[in-house]
Amino acid sequence: MPTALDRLAFNAAQAARISCFFGQKMLAARVSRPVPAPEALRGRPVPDRRRILADLQALIEQDWRNIEAGHYALPVDELGSPFAAMRRTMDFFADLSAVERRRHGPPEAHLLSEVPASGYPPYYLQTFHFQTDGYLSGASAARYDHQVEVLFGGGAAAMRRQALVPLKAAVAGRGVARLLDVACGTGQFLRQIKTNYPRLHVTGIDLSPHYLAVARRELQSWSRVSLVHGAAEAMPFAEAQFDAITCIYLFHELPSQVRRAVVREIRRVLKPGGLLVFVDSLQTGDEPDYDAMLDYFPVAFHEPYYESYLREDLDRLWSPGFTARERFPAYFSKVVSYRRNSEGG
Repeated sequence: MPTALDRLAFNAAQAARISCFFGQKMLAARVSRPVPAPEALRGRPVPDRRRILADLQALIEQDWRNIEAGHYALPVDELGSPFAAMRRTMDFFADLSAVERRRHGPPEAHLLSEVPASGYPPYYLQTFHFQTDGYLSGASAARYDHQVEVLFGGGAAAMRRQALVPLKAAVAGRGVARLLDVACGTGQFLRQIKTNYPRLHVTGIDLSPHYLAVARRELQSWSRVSLVHGAAEAMPFAEAQFDAITCIYLFHELPSQVRRAVVREIRRVLKPGGLLVFVDSLQTGDEPDYDAMLDYFPVAFHEPYYESYLREDLDRLWSPGFTARERFPAYFSKVVSYRRNSEGG
């Protein structure tokens, strides 16, 4: 049971995170040139800084309530040493000028300048978020988690942790033995899972070998971890191989037809009765005050498939085959869980 001292330490750590990353977010905004909003978006109200910080604080309070309720353990120190944090900060700002050139450059700057020989679908060969090398270099993999924390003002790790809430009941009550994390990236969510369930056998699959290399380092102290290089729409796993599947921040980066292929693959490799935990961006209408900001996001951060995701009916996308269960917001994200229907159900 967390103590008053635990809460004090948690609040202090989260305050430090927000101060660090939200401060960098504001500084990056000051030294960057914004992308003009398309005509259709001009004049629409967006939340101000006070509202965004209040909603971020609400996420942190929700995070603590989950810890207090026993849904997951207190997070470990995620900032690392001050020297490592400073090095990542310096790298982030050093790369910002290259990001700016792509943001305000011609359309061809949105594609990777050096295309790998083979093995990657065309939709993947993009400078997502205008980041250097897209997802296909060691430098990008080393920089990514810091970039995402700056984007969300220090709330990214807490948003991911919300997926542990629906997962808790599944692991505790249904004998989950094998879990798959689809598009595991640098392994940050798998790290949170193993912190809470060290004996659980977990598998991560991702299309970037560079991000998987970071994940291997992040997860090297745990056993029962497998990391696989592959595409979510063509996974090299047997039917009904996993008791639970998590999918964190993948679908907004997929073309519509690829989303449907990924749904079919998840349905194939998840056991009947198994749990799917899905986390991704808010969608249009989830938080109406944020709608204009969501519509502007793919323009400002080069998310070529984000607009279609905003209007995707998730329950329809996951049916037939899945029954919706929990659903709740988490700052700029939403958490939805589905139960895999029995065969024929």
